[in-house]
Amino acid sequence: MSDQIILTTGIYDAIKDNLRRKKVSHNEEVRLASELRNALQVRRRVLPEDVVTVNRKVTIKDLSQNKEEEYIFVGVSEARPKKNKHSILSDMALATVGYKVGDVIEWPFRDGERRIEVLKVENWQN
Repeated sequence: MSDQIILTTGIYDAIKDNLRRKKVSHNEEVRLASELRNALQVRRRVLPEDVVTVNRKVTIKDLSQNKEEEYIFVGVSEARPKKNKHSILSDMALATVGYKVGDVIEWPFRDGERRIEVLKVENWQN
């Protein structure tokens, strides 16, 4: 797991606003607040391509359930979960945003703590 997540300023601000509005569980709030304090903020053009952010297709392995899933993370207004387009503020996006390929994350999801690994990150255009 990385010591520090990498976020664009826009994503950093969106997550911070989401916390202020109490849109996450208490455990997620504590974890996100800690990650934001230590986050490296960069401009979009210098964000490494293997970092989870908006407009990326991400393959994640749930090590707790030994299951792989693919997610497309998009802006809040573009989210269409039935079409596998998930908001960057969705539970899985919040758990993985700022992490890079190879990172293993222990995250307090609403249904309990799970270990997940970022397997693949690709640019995605609508």
